[in-house]
Amino acid sequence: MTQDPRDSKIRRLQDSKIPRPPAVRNRGPQVGRGGVTPGSGLSTRDLLKRLGVRARKGLGQHFLVDEEVLAEILKAAELAPDDLVVEIGPGLGILTEALARRCGRVVAVELDERMAGLLKQKLAGHANVEIIQGNILAMPPEVLVGPDERASRGVACSRSGLRSGGGVYKVVANLPYYITSPVLRHFLEAGLKPRLMVIMVQKEVAEVITAGPGDMSLLSVSVQFYGRPSIVRVIPPESFYPPPKVESAIVRIEVREDPAIAVDDIACFFRLVSAGFKNKRKQVHNALERGFDLDREQIVARLEGAGIDARRRAQTLSLEEWGRLYEAFKEIVRQRPVKQRPVRQGPVKQRPVKQSEQSGSRQPAAGEGRNSITR
Repeated sequence: MTQDPRDSKIRRLQDSKIPRPPAVRNRGPQVGRGGVTPGSGLSTRDLLKRLGVRARKGLGQHFLVDEEVLAEILKAAELAPDDLVVEIGPGLGILTEALARRCGRVVAVELDERMAGLLKQKLAGHANVEIIQGNILAMPPEVLVGPDERASRGVACSRSGLRSGGGVYKVVANLPYYITSPVLRHFLEAGLKPRLMVIMVQKEVAEVITAGPGDMSLLSVSVQFYGRPSIVRVIPPESFYPPPKVESAIVRIEVREDPAIAVDDIACFFRLVSAGFKNKRKQVHNALERGFDLDREQIVARLEGAGIDARRRAQTLSLEEWGRLYEAFKEIVRQRPVKQRPVRQGPVKQRPVKQSEQSGSRQPAAGEGRNSITR
């Protein structure tokens, strides 16, 4: 039977009116609506549901669900078969499992008791992984990277002694945002520092950490005093479940064997830096005058002796200039305590206490305990 050419024309016209879905490029694992947990075949939401747990905002839990980002973290860490790695906040163990396949020993510290129990079950087949439930800020690195405690309990642990005796280790972690500064302080100020840190942090904090003169802060001076930080990659919220409200970034910190500048009293040096940034919008002579209750003439004279214009602001000073400033002011800083701001009188507005804080599960806030690395 001969086909009427008009039929094919009508069919083409009808087809042209049907909306077609846009072409989709292969972008790897698609994230959203719970994400895809790498290697699980399940969405992160479904996996959490199956395990009977859910992300706890009070602990800053945002689980990584993007395999490309996972690969980027592993690449930045430059892992070797005999590496010892400390991970903070392993969550569902996605990064932990990948680390275990590439290095000699992994010590993962998880604050959430439920999650730590699940991780021990999930990673039981990896003899080189140790899950510790507790607060990372209460655990000295010297203890964490010591000989594997499981060996003394008769538990098989392949490669458990690798690099642990010499104390050489790396920190690789997707950090809860609110403990970024305390964790940096905990490891960079420790007697036994890591050789390398690869951490996921809030993008804004990553930019502060890696800032140069003109945008420096107490945090950037503190981190750069101990290491060489760089931003590896900016990560969108959709790479996590649940997605955070801000962008993240992978930061790599190559920890120096010796501080960037030679000072004879690190605590005294950071008292000076803290005084300079306490009133960072003011010129440096005003900030130091207020910080140490000195007269202007004395401040200006010492600044000129250090080759620093008294009208500059703290955020414009380089590490080398802070070193010169310390040499000019160290005698004064040692003798005089930093002047505290007066306490404002009046009614105090009480902040509601979260359930996670009542149960004692919240990590200490930034700035508690020491006075060096802080936001």
